[in-house]
Amino acid sequence: MIINKDMTISEVLGVCGPDVAPVFMNFGMHCLGCPISRGETVEQAAAAHGIDLDEMLLALNNFAASKE
Repeated sequence: MIINKDMTISEVLGVCGPDVAPVFMNFGMHCLGCPISRGETVEQAAAAHGIDLDEMLLALNNFAASKE
């Protein structure tokens, strides 16, 4: 599965499981359990936290690929 910018944080966690949390945390996103993250897309989260979207998507997809 390819993780894209339109997926919610919750969807990414559902697809990859809780083991993906450190990938988000490495980018300074420590609020994965907050209510906003359930409806916030990867793109919105990156913008809100000042994170390079392409860099985060690369890391998330590398993680997802390692789980296949």
